[in-house]
Amino acid sequence: MGFCTDDEYEEFLRACPRFEALLVRSGITLIKYWFSVSAEEQERRLVSRIQNTTKRWKISPMDLESRNRWVEYSKAKDTMLEYTDHKLAPWYVVPSDDKKKARLNCIRHLLSQFDYRDLVPGPIDLPPRPPDTGYVRPP
Repeated sequence: MGFCTDDEYEEFLRACPRFEALLVRSGITLIKYWFSVSAEEQERRLVSRIQNTTKRWKISPMDLESRNRWVEYSKAKDTMLEYTDHKLAPWYVVPSDDKKKARLNCIRHLLSQFDYRDLVPGPIDLPPRPPDTGYVRPP
């Protein structure tokens, strides 16, 4: 797509794991998710956006071009995951044909990566309402 040269691409693949390791070693928690959508679901979503005028704004020229380059994009993703998936900062692949389940599973996984105290409040006793005094709310 012309976003970078071949040399820049190779430098990214070489430097990215080192940069991520620097971040992690400095105390930053780095969690990487790849939301994986099947070709069939991607096609369904694109057709749906084209047919629904309220969603048409979501379609960019990049989306249309990516449809033509599905295989090339998939190969580039595979290469990127191969080079940048490492012990200090692994990739977590989230099956995403079902958006709602994907998002909930991602949130569940993200929360499981941290120790935290449950902040859900305990039961609340709702006191009885005061007696009716005859007040009538205006419309």
